[in-house]
Amino acid sequence: MGARLGAGQILLRPLPKGLSAPRPQAMTAQPPTLRPTLRLVLGDQLNPLHSWFAQVRPDVVYVLMEVRSETDYVRHHAQKVLGIFAAMRDLAAQLKAAGHRVRHVAIDHPSNRQSLTANLDALIAHYGAGAVQYQAPDEWRLDQQLREWAAACPVPVTMVDSEHFLTERDEAARWFASKKTWLMESFYRQQRKKHRVLMTADGKPEGGQWNFDADNRKPWPGTPAAPADTRPCHDHSALWQSIEAAGVQTLGQPQASAFRWPLNRQEALQQLDHFIDHALPHFGDFQDALTSQHWHLFHSLLSFALNTKMLHPREVVQRAEAAWREGHAPLHAAEGFIRQILGWREYVRGVYWAHMPGYTEANALAHTRPLPEWFWTGNTRMACLASAIGQSLEHAYAHHIQRLMVIGNFALLAGLDATALHRWYLGIYIDAFEWVEAPNTLGMSQWADGGQLATKPYVSSAAYLQRMGDHCKGCAYNPKARTGDDACPFNALYWDFFDRHRAHFQHNPRLGVVYHQLSRMSGEALTALQEQSARTLARLSDL
Repeated sequence: MGARLGAGQILLRPLPKGLSAPRPQAMTAQPPTLRPTLRLVLGDQLNPLHSWFAQVRPDVVYVLMEVRSETDYVRHHAQKVLGIFAAMRDLAAQLKAAGHRVRHVAIDHPSNRQSLTANLDALIAHYGAGAVQYQAPDEWRLDQQLREWAAACPVPVTMVDSEHFLTERDEAARWFASKKTWLMESFYRQQRKKHRVLMTADGKPEGGQWNFDADNRKPWPGTPAAPADTRPCHDHSALWQSIEAAGVQTLGQPQASAFRWPLNRQEALQQLDHFIDHALPHFGDFQDALTSQHWHLFHSLLSFALNTKMLHPREVVQRAEAAWREGHAPLHAAEGFIRQILGWREYVRGVYWAHMPGYTEANALAHTRPLPEWFWTGNTRMACLASAIGQSLEHAYAHHIQRLMVIGNFALLAGLDATALHRWYLGIYIDAFEWVEAPNTLGMSQWADGGQLATKPYVSSAAYLQRMGDHCKGCAYNPKARTGDDACPFNALYWDFFDRHRAHFQHNPRLGVVYHQLSRMSGEALTALQEQSARTLARLSDL
């Protein structure tokens, strides 16, 4: 599809059915005495297609801010701060070019009070504003902060929809209200029907089944070759200097002079094209694969663009479905990818809003052990963890199996502090915003919510890691050994975890095999595993 750029337009291509483009139109000049409206655009609301931008209004000022209150609530990856700030600046420039009034508050500007609400107070006074509008925040802390501020604000404050998600905040809670458990699969099927995705004309799922996950669990043998990284390369060195000068504390490598995450919708669309053309056909087979040879394999790298709203989930889902219907990708690949967006992404958002506040403090297993120092360096002899954490520090990204079955798996087996781990995940990943990260970490990964989201803890011994990846071949630890100096730490930790948490899990029907195996162990064998686990936990920082 060719580009269609007109005067004042932000769109870069025709949109798929169901998405409409704002076309900025100049309005008749307003009386000079009219008090303007301030419209706040948050750092994860970088959607140039929002209906706000359909008209150029001289009585509206769009406000974008780079503030320490948003960089400092957890310690973020350098690329996350860089990526959001750079994309905010790009959107501000686009809006200005289209004729909109824009106030962009830079991180190092003398007028910056380093707080959203303090800056809003100052800007209301500066512009003599008569009203403030903001798009619904996706994080509870911001939603609460702005609601409390609005209640005391001297001018009317209105919240509008972000026009991004395919479900309402409370839609999942309403769907599950009459059900005993919050099974994602039932919610996903309902969304497939509602949006008519991968459905036949008579209302049946394409291919005769709803879920092809069983076909999506192959290890990667090295072929086909993973696609190259074709994302644009940006030099954000000047911006990084400003961020450092402002005192922002980060983690990870900034890669400021060769920054690869998208600036805007145009670049996000190019990445979507690349994924559909080169990676989606193989995504299904190898979405759970682990390898030391390639850091993203066939994963889309679209989560940053999606979670900052450069892309709409509907258009991503439609592109994946179209690829299958056109014979470009197999059904199990398209369905597996669509399930992550239409199913899982919308589902965890519903879980988040149904259980906040309080969800982020959940710790059902009472795990409190501090995170080892190698969470911030990647310096561990466990090859799979060194790879996953090292990659996270280098790229601000790891795919879902690295996050769940490598880093999260070890953290749960070792009893690491669930809250500290949540804050680490929230900070280190460029796509991590609390609405999506907290349920994935505290629910899916750490079972800290007591099973509200996951029906069993997602843990494994070294056997799974060896089956799905190639890290064990070059590791200092033996994946076959349960005890001894060179035994893989995952093995003894795995059995000790289920032994010490019998009260929580021994009656779980999905764990019957585990407890059957434990019951068959001799007392001496179990004691040896417990002692091995204790030695491992005593020297976590030296593993």
